[in-house]
Amino acid sequence: MAEKQFSITHSEEEWRELLTPQQYEVMRGHGTEAPYSCALNHEKRAGTFFCAGCGQPLFQAKAKFESGTGWPSFNAALEGAVECVENYSYGAKRTEVHCASCGCHLGHVFPDGPPPSLQRYCINGIALDFRAE
Repeated sequence: MAEKQFSITHSEEEWRELLTPQQYEVMRGHGTEAPYSCALNHEKRAGTFFCAGCGQPLFQAKAKFESGTGWPSFNAALEGAVECVENYSYGAKRTEVHCASCGCHLGHVFPDGPPPSLQRYCINGIALDFRAE
């Protein structure tokens, strides 16, 4: 099966220049930042969260909620902003979330969020940029 082509592409060398080493590990290497390590976990202002790799708008602040997990959590993504793929990392079936524009790894989504979606997009804060309204 052919690998998906994203609308925003860079060589791995270019990604290393665009991202910090920590962002590269998470967003290109499918890593995870330490829980409670990102200031965006506490962001409460109105605004929008964007992909730190390409600037794609991903989540509205009104969809953010406190999950107690140590990572920014959202109950809905902006329409068409993210794509999800099942994987079997860490010995369990999980659903990975990546940016629909550049393919960067953002985090995972779980079916234990608040109504009405019952979704919890558990996102690495280092993969996000925030712009207040």
